Amino acid sequence: MGFGRDQQYNKSNFNSRGGDFRGGRSSDRNSYNRDEQFNAGGFHGRSGGRQNYNQPQDLVRPNWEVEMPNLPPFEKNFYHEHESVSKRDDNEIREFRKENEMTITGHDIPKPITNFDEAGFPDYVLEEVKAEGFDKPTAIQCQGWPMALSGRDMIGVAATGSGKTLSYCLPGIVHINAQPLLSPGDGPIVLVLSPTRELAVQIQKECSKFGQSSRIRNTCVYGGVPRGQQIRDLIRGAEIVIATPGRLIDMLEIGKTNLKRVTYLVLDEADRMLDMGFEPQIRKIVDQIRPDRQTLMWSATWPKEVQQLARDYLNDPIQVQIGSLELSASHTITQLVEVVSDFEKRDRLNKHLVTASEDKESKILIFASTKRTCDEITKYLREDGWPALAIHGDKDQRERDWVLQEFRDGRSPIMVATDVAARGIGM
Repeated sequence: MGFGRDQQYNKSNFNSRGGDFRGGRSSDRNSYNRDEQFNAGGFHGRSGGRQNYNQPQDLVRPNWEVEMPNLPPFEKNFYHEHESVSKRDDNEIREFRKENEMTITGHDIPKPITNFDEAGFPDYVLEEVKAEGFDKPTAIQCQGWPMALSGRDMIGVAATGSGKTLSYCLPGIVHINAQPLLSPGDGPIVLVLSPTRELAVQIQKECSKFGQSSRIRNTCVYGGVPRGQQIRDLIRGAEIVIATPGRLIDMLEIGKTNLKRVTYLVLDEADRMLDMGFEPQIRKIVDQIRPDRQTLMWSATWPKEVQQLARDYLNDPIQVQIGSLELSASHTITQLVEVVSDFEKRDRLNKHLVTASEDKESKILIFASTKRTCDEITKYLREDGWPALAIHGDKDQRERDWVLQEFRDGRSPIMVATDVAARGIGM
């Protein structure tokens, strides 16, 4: 859910913080009850009764050759190279990219930046970043920010946990502030597609944190929970929608939102979405978005299926890859591999738990291959006196959120999980 931006922005309001800071939004939008199943005019006399406006309608791909001339133009190139960046010669740039294991593909790619001040963000964005106490940008941000701000379609390939979320979140905020304000009935300006509910919620936290100064509203749309609150958020209007593909299609088919205003599309963890079988839903969604949008694809790996999706939907993209194209563990993590039989697993797990629990601040994440195994391990640990909780796809969203919060806060320092927790779980 967004910030409850209660006041209607006025386009003629003052500019503040280096962009179109919008002030003064009045709450004149209709408030819809979550159980309301009809729009104005939904009654058709005694014979017709009430028409059900929540019946899904098949999405029809717009004829963009006809539609495009009627769509308003929009701005998407906001990058102004910093003076110190422009002075760097090719040798310095090559050395910086080599040091950060950075490989680029494409033409006319902006030079990487080395600190926040060089990124070209307006002051209101920089203030939010520096308030978080970050030292310097990560490697993917150093190259990704200039690429995203330039308005080009882009691909970013980097390991999970490398800072990809801020790589598209901050340029997205700049993009929103340069577009016309939302009108009643408008869908989002920025759409972020995510493979899992947990990652979607994590992305929303970052958007909320850094969009606060611009009073940008966001909402998170995912399955496994009642639709009422999500419908209200969409009807009220949100500049950023973070969504899992299935639930977003549900909302589009029952007419609770539309993608006519989307000009900044993010496909996050694209490889994971394809692994989970979301390709048909992704294609169905992207076909609803104007083709002159800016599209940003982010992935931890770069398999052929993701490459094909990029060829189909990105226009002359530029690409940055940090490290290997294969999925690999972080270099900052010490890995100890033990190969044991099934009969030895429980004994070895107990010994590792005893050792790890000597540090009172430690948190222990145990991955299991199946939901059943996940539950069995949790039951065994709890019977043995360990404070373990489980998270997997069969748990309802409320329980999953509760388990994650208990784990983050340290109240339950052992979490057993399937790969639903493999990406995007910030601690």
